[in-house]
Amino acid sequence: MSNKKPSEAELTQLYNKYKNELQQVAQKIGELESEVEEHKLVIDSISPLDPDRKCFRMVGGVLVERTVREVLPALETNFNGIKQVIESLLQSYKRKETEFQEFQKKYNIQVVAK
Repeated sequence: MSNKKPSEAELTQLYNKYKNELQQVAQKIGELESEVEEHKLVIDSISPLDPDRKCFRMVGGVLVERTVREVLPALETNFNGIKQVIESLLQSYKRKETEFQEFQKKYNIQVVAK
């Protein structure tokens, strides 16, 4: 942007863009947190079982037969990977939120409830 102040329409557009981006990131974090909980529940359920016990896992839309010994490490890897993605998204959210607050401060934007 140039040094001149953006028009009111441009400010509104930028404001809405920030809000939408923050909302999308928050929604993705929520979805992944739900997935992490599901993984944890399954891990906690099958961990005490006999490692040679038969279990089933959905792989690419196909149900495959495996053993607890084969499935557990994959679940734990996925669980840890999802947690890392959540952490990354949280950092991204915080950065975007800070940017948004600076944008609001710079242009003296105040939200008025209707």
